[in-house]
Amino acid sequence: MKSQISNVVSDFFFEYETQRQVLVRNRRVGVVCRLIQLGVLGYIIGWVFIYEKGYQSTDTAVSSVYTKMKGVGYTNRSGLEQIWDVADYVFPSQGDASFVVMTNFILTENQTMGKCPELPGKDNCSTDAECEEGRFKRHMTGLCLKQTGTCEVLAWCPVENDATIPDPPLLMSAENYTLFIKNSITFPLFDVTRSNLVEGIDGKYISKCLYHPDNDPLCPIMRLGDIVKFSGFNFTTIAKVGGAIGILVDWTCNLDRAVRHCKPFYTFHGLYGNPGETDRARASVGYNFRYAKHYMEEGQAKRTLIKVFGIRIDIIVQSLARKFDIIPTLTAIGSGVGIFGVATIVCDLVLLYVLPKREFYKNMKYKYTDTHQQDVDSEEGSTEKEADTIEKEAAKE
Repeated sequence: MKSQISNVVSDFFFEYETQRQVLVRNRRVGVVCRLIQLGVLGYIIGWVFIYEKGYQSTDTAVSSVYTKMKGVGYTNRSGLEQIWDVADYVFPSQGDASFVVMTNFILTENQTMGKCPELPGKDNCSTDAECEEGRFKRHMTGLCLKQTGTCEVLAWCPVENDATIPDPPLLMSAENYTLFIKNSITFPLFDVTRSNLVEGIDGKYISKCLYHPDNDPLCPIMRLGDIVKFSGFNFTTIAKVGGAIGILVDWTCNLDRAVRHCKPFYTFHGLYGNPGETDRARASVGYNFRYAKHYMEEGQAKRTLIKVFGIRIDIIVQSLARKFDIIPTLTAIGSGVGIFGVATIVCDLVLLYVLPKREFYKNMKYKYTDTHQQDVDSEEGSTEKEADTIEKEAAKE
């Protein structure tokens, strides 16, 4: 027993096993094998390493966006001149990555809380029964006013009339407003921090530059009219009813190169707001909202209601940084080497099941044993050993 254990341990540590290989001289099989191996090699080099950058590790950035609008608007409504600055036409306050620039509006001034007739054409009536309280969107008093043929409502009076949108837009001057974008990012995995105010962009440069995708692609100051044009919209159309535009700041960086080559790339996308759209967004064209300015006059609460039509701008930061890493490199190489085994599997299938001489190749590849013959040989070997033992004992006597 002890010798058997010793033999097993000795065989385990001091013997090496390797697979038996058969060299097949067959042109068709050889060509198939090399073509498959060539395809696998092309996949590893072309797709895994060149296209997918399988030798690099990746990281996404933590980002912060700060914005600032500049420009002055002018309106003349029925002889009433008014100047509109940033505090009047940007919602919400300065600095957000998502904001609205007002381009058109409807004013309803001197509203007070009370009872007044609904607008004609909305809640028409002929009897009080048709003005049942809670039946419509507004709070009704239950009275039908014969003078107007509409229901009486409890609301801020006079009621807003937004049936007609000003055309041309009141703030067409918004086309010349400018947007300043300041974006900072950090790739935590690689400990790299960048800003869109890259090398070469200083105060002197910013005071003169204006973004253009070809002539000045790194300038962080953009004209609102250009933003609308680059997004595929018409400014007059979108300024009338409002809309939404996405500005994508793309940071795709190869950190195997110098960090100064990591720069932002701006693209512009019209999200909704064009009446020419043919998709479902056409059911609700544009972008608008309401807000009110409340004040007191002779002890009475009043307000000015403003229905704002504007361009909503969403600044979206997209980032991906890559850098060489030995671990993904070895993983990609190991998986590629494993894929080379596909060529062997395919060629074995062709040899053993497709070619006319498949039986011959089977006999060459596999070594068959007969269990019954093994038992007979084993018994004969035992008998011979017993006979040899008896002869040796007889010789000693």
